[in-house]
Amino acid sequence: MDTAQLGALMEELGRAATEAASVLALATSTQKDAALRAAAAAVRAQAAQILAANERDLAAARARRLSAPRLERLRLEMRGIEAIAASCETLAAMADPVGRVSAEWQRPNGLKIHKDGRIFIADYKRGLMLLDAKSGRIEPLVETAFSEGFKGLNDLHFADNGDLYFTDQGQTGIADPSGRVYRLRRNGELQRLIDNAPSPNGITLNNRNTQVYVAITRAQQIWRLPLMAHGTPSKTGVAIQLSGGHAGPDGIEMDEEDGLVVCHLGVGIWRFNSNCLPTHLVHPGTHHRLMSNIAFGGPDRRTLFITDSLNGEILTAEMPVAGKKLYAHR
Repeated sequence: MDTAQLGALMEELGRAATEAASVLALATSTQKDAALRAAAAAVRAQAAQILAANERDLAAARARRLSAPRLERLRLEMRGIEAIAASCETLAAMADPVGRVSAEWQRPNGLKIHKDGRIFIADYKRGLMLLDAKSGRIEPLVETAFSEGFKGLNDLHFADNGDLYFTDQGQTGIADPSGRVYRLRRNGELQRLIDNAPSPNGITLNNRNTQVYVAITRAQQIWRLPLMAHGTPSKTGVAIQLSGGHAGPDGIEMDEEDGLVVCHLGVGIWRFNSNCLPTHLVHPGTHHRLMSNIAFGGPDRRTLFITDSLNGEILTAEMPVAGKKLYAHR
């Protein structure tokens, strides 16, 4: 078959698939099950012809000098044909999922506690949520931004005055640098501070609340947003450039000396001093871990609690400097 013949065949198959799709959409479960069982029977009945066609494909591949592993992937045996037929029968035996909700779930990411006890949650699907810890009731707080849905919220952090900063990461990255950083003023005003970040993730502020730090995962960077007197960002830039690991920075927190503590996926947890120079590294040793988020705690706030998202564990490490006192504890 030459290129022109192959193109014509593919167009014919595409038209047939389009026509079949409209029929299949209206088919009953009984009709779909019958079609699957008929397909299984047809595969078994034409096994000899299928194997003969596969031999011709193998001969053509050998003539093109395909490598042995690629030839092996192309090879089809009788057990493979039987597996195809059995898969059709397995599908026919399953309940028809069309029109049924098989499962549903929420996708909460970051969490911070207000000084009045309310729990604010950055939910990937539903936006900014509020949880009442006493009743367990959860309700939406901000579901859209300026008449648009969020891309997918990730992390959040309270300033000392009650303003809430949060990241809208979604699936952004180097090829789609459209991630956003927002500030929800304590009076309810929503402000967009950044709209060009390639995957904004963790977020925190320095102790004086004059600088916002954002983990930019796909660029392997920590961005710094200096804030002017009235909170307007000025001269946003890269504070830290990372490299290595499985991905870039994830969760970040500030200590009481303005040291930045950064989860670096596949590497460990860095501590950078106030000049953004590295001073310490919490390393997983020989264990394979993805240490993705952190929070200071303990009686002196020197214990760093770490989530290992790969193994589903919470780890601890003693840090040289206590964590910054958060808004909930002021």
